[in-house]
Amino acid sequence: MRKAIILFSAIFMLVSCKEESTKKEIETGKVTDRNGHVYKTVKIGDDWWMAENLRVTVFNDSTPLLAILPSANDNVWASNTVPAFSFVNDTLFGLLYNFSSIEDQRGLAPEGWHIPTDEEWQRMEEAVGMSTEDSDKLGWRGTNEAEKLAPLYSRGWPEFSEMFGTDEFGFNALPGGCRLFNGSLNTQNNTAFWWTRSGYGDNEAWYRYVDYNQDRIFRQHTFQQYGMSIRCVKNK
Repeated sequence: MRKAIILFSAIFMLVSCKEESTKKEIETGKVTDRNGHVYKTVKIGDDWWMAENLRVTVFNDSTPLLAILPSANDNVWASNTVPAFSFVNDTLFGLLYNFSSIEDQRGLAPEGWHIPTDEEWQRMEEAVGMSTEDSDKLGWRGTNEAEKLAPLYSRGWPEFSEMFGTDEFGFNALPGGCRLFNGSLNTQNNTAFWWTRSGYGDNEAWYRYVDYNQDRIFRQHTFQQYGMSIRCVKNK
């Protein structure tokens, strides 16, 4: 019996050491926005990314953005033409910004940081395993990159989510939802949308989308009147 216990312990230690040796090293840090909010940051590939959604309410010159509360009539958001933000779930997953906020020269990103382009999102997707060919596609692309960006076991997502988060890169993708161009809010806690700062045509822009029943990442462009989350990238 004693020999069996010793043998089991040896095997357990061997497996544990093997798992520890193959575990990715994640470089982390912090950054502070104009409001004084402190965000976790993580290095993915050659770039530093925020590991949380932006929740700043003022530009870098301290001018406030227009706050359109979830209780506001949908038409208030739909007809608005100035930089604005909204939110769901009492800002639990950060704020949702219209594209006017991103285009404004006063800037939303913390000093030394910026809102990523479509190309920078592609570079990050390739760093977590997506092929270059897939990163150039529209719609759902890749294999399981969304799972790699989601928290361990997809904590924070719906209980019966088909996405199985591995937290492999520390990105901490959570369901911030979105505000549609017509003003209606997604309050189901089952989607995440992020703007890039890359425009498309006169009134559209590129974005990324992750859904609780998918393990891939969606790439497309849409109306700039949408409200989406923002992640920032450190300047080089």
